[in-house]
Parts: sequence; structure tokens; C-alpha cells
Amino acid sequence: AILPLRGKVLNSWETEPDRLFANNEIHDIAVAIGVDPHGKNDTPDLSGLRYGRICILSDADVDGSHIQVLLLTLFFRHFPKLIDSGNICVARPPLYRVDAPARGKKPAQKIYALDDGELTAIEDKLRKDGVKESGWSISRFKGLGEMNAEQLWETTMNPDTRRLLPITLGDLDLGASEARFNMLMGKGEAAARRSWIEEHGNEAEADI
Repeated sequence: AILPLRGKVLNSWETEPDRLFANNEIHDIAVAIGVDPHGKNDTPDLSGLRYGRICILSDADVDGSHIQVLLLTLFFRHFPKLIDSGNICVARPPLYRVDAPARGKKPAQKIYALDDGELTAIEDKLRKDGVKESGWSISRFKGLGEMNAEQLWETTMNPDTRRLLPITLGDLDLGASEARFNMLMGKGEAAARRSWIEEHGNEAEADI
């Protein structure tokens, strides 16, 4: 099932639980997944969970990344047990599609590239296979909304071909993760965010 989010997702980091449902999108998410908001020390009833995987779908650019962070903030703060149980994933839609011609016994191909690095690797492989550069074409996706149904299925929905990033705490423990989220999403943390961006901004490979 797909739940379209019609409006902007609330930054829920400092939102009290009893105020969450004032935001229509958060209300719809909770109803759709079948689990009530809860805290990290709560023992919520997950028996009503309707889906084994809850996948965040957003565009492969900085605006899509912003939406991802807002939704991850929601799940980390108000649905933490879904992260603990491995239910939250981020879909990784491609930025590019390469249409390669038939060559020898190989039929024509549609090859999807997640980023510029993958696109370069695909082009290098085509050259090694003897394909002239004029023989393939490259399409760039601006967002999921401009994909047709077949492309959306192939790149984002089909379990055999999609790419999903499972969400876990990774190398950070819970306390360190909370501190990082607070720095990123806290209303009083503008100075800390500015300092962090000055230190790490050059590391980003942002598609704008």
C-alpha cells in the first residue's frame, strides 16, 4: 500500500505526544500503520502493526532528503519500537536511467543509477562492451512524481529490483543518536547546526 502525504510533515522532535494528531499527516501515518505513538521506555502493543516494512519514499535530491529527515525524526521520537524491531526502511530511488542498445545476444537494457558515481561506472562498462557513446541515452529523474507506473514499480516498489536502506542506530548508541537528532531538529540549536555545517558541509554530495 502507498500512503501519499499531501502536506508538509511536522518537525515533531519537540512535539508533545498529545499534540501529535493535530497534524493530519502524522495522524494518517499512525492510523495507516496501526500503531500508536509511544516513547522509548514504553511497551506499545505492536499486534496491530499492518505492515512488516514501512518504507519512506522521497525524491533523490535535497528536498527529498529533508522529507526523509522529518519522517525519521517522527519514527525515532514517537515510534522508536518500530526502529528497534527493524520495520523502518528508506527507499533509494535512482537519479538516472541509462537506455543501452542491444549488443550481440544482449537485448536492449534500462539501467538505473543511484548517483553520479554509479552513472560513471555504467558508462565505463558500456564503453568496455564496445558501445559508442552515441549509442546510449541518459534520462535524469527530478522526482518520483514524474515517473510513470512502470518506472515507479521497477525502481521503488518491486521487491526484486528496488533498493531499501534499513534504519538502525548504526555506530551510535541511543544517547548519541538522541543528541544528534536534537542538534539537527531542536528549535534552540541553530548555533550548533551552523557550527556542524561549517565543519562537515564540504562532505555532502548534495543534488540540488
